[in-house]
Amino acid sequence: MTETIEQTAQLIEKEIIPNLSFKLKQSVKQQDGLMEKLLEATKLGNLHHGKVAIYFRDDQGLKRVETTIWATGLKYICLKGGVWLPISSIEKVVMT
Repeated sequence: MTETIEQTAQLIEKEIIPNLSFKLKQSVKQQDGLMEKLLEATKLGNLHHGKVAIYFRDDQGLKRVETTIWATGLKYICLKGGVWLPISSIEKVVMT
């Protein structure tokens, strides 16, 4: 039986993201339409302060953070509190 991404991701607080390393060039399989999902989640965050679950990979493995996205750029997203996360590390975004 294979485990799903939801079961294998380590839940973390957004405040530790600046301490994570994204130096290894990993091949991340991103969900179809990821940029559209990020833009939708940004609108949700700015208009309704709605949270999303973001599944991403750092150099240590798969992580999950549940937070508000405040801005989406070409290479990074900005989370509540001014925390930046590289889009290239994101596998999936789920509206909660």
